[in-house]
Amino acid sequence: MTASRTPRSQELIDLIARFAKEDGDHPTAIPGVSVHRRSGTGTKSCGAYKPSLALIAQGAKQVVLGDDIYRYGGADYLLTSIDLPVTTQIVEASEEKPYLSVTFGIDTTRIASLLERAGGGVPASTARGMTVSSVTAELEDAAIRLLKLLDRPDDIPALLPLIEQEIIYRLLTGPQSARLRQMAVTESQSHQISRACVWLKEHYALPLKIEDLASRVSMSVSSLHHHFKAITAMSPMQYQKQLRLQEARRLMLEDMLDAGSAGHQVGYESQSQFSREYARQFGEPPLRDVGRVRRSLMDRLTSGMEILSEG
Repeated sequence: MTASRTPRSQELIDLIARFAKEDGDHPTAIPGVSVHRRSGTGTKSCGAYKPSLALIAQGAKQVVLGDDIYRYGGADYLLTSIDLPVTTQIVEASEEKPYLSVTFGIDTTRIASLLERAGGGVPASTARGMTVSSVTAELEDAAIRLLKLLDRPDDIPALLPLIEQEIIYRLLTGPQSARLRQMAVTESQSHQISRACVWLKEHYALPLKIEDLASRVSMSVSSLHHHFKAITAMSPMQYQKQLRLQEARRLMLEDMLDAGSAGHQVGYESQSQFSREYARQFGEPPLRDVGRVRRSLMDRLTSGMEILSEG
């Protein structure tokens, strides 16, 4: 999906590379905007995507949502319209041409204020909460001007709202406008499902009663199941399971909890069930998966220290 390089796309590459000099995820002085760099392909990682626009300037990435697989590269963007647990992997990157991207968080209140000016009504169909599209010249230009504000911090308060408005307007008038429109209209099924996702994220460790969740978001059980699956590519139970397993993995890797404690903390009463579902999700039982990730991190750290000592 990588397009031929243009002077403007090269300018975006250079900007991101300048603000992300090292591998990693780098927040900026602009709220909700971060730049990302990776110098090689890596193992799969898990996380939760929030409503956002992720624009890749160089390299390629793969995102797995339920059974859906999204691959996007240079001159593509990933639009996420709802909180979604995903598995990601950088699939194209090198030291010479690192993966470079910028992420722009989307404020749904700004969408609502632009709907009338953008024209069109709320689509009747329920759109998936994630999609990949090609970056237009207008959207790329707005992203460049957004990043250039980092060189002029005194201009951020006055100019940032204008550029943010332009980015949202470009999305609203583009091929993926349906997703943004559904995000902003409180009567839409997308907005109701968004409320259900927020509740699940805040209470993932509690037993899930579908009838109670449907009542909380003013939907019937059948409607909740249908629209939840259509938007998130999974059922509410699967969504909760993804949240539980991702948090358990984080607890083991970052807080050094053992598998039993991590499983119990995220809501599993059965250790064997936790191990089975963990292995299905991550390809290995908890102990083996966490041990492999820790060894990989140690190897990279040791390699980095050796390079520094040679220098």
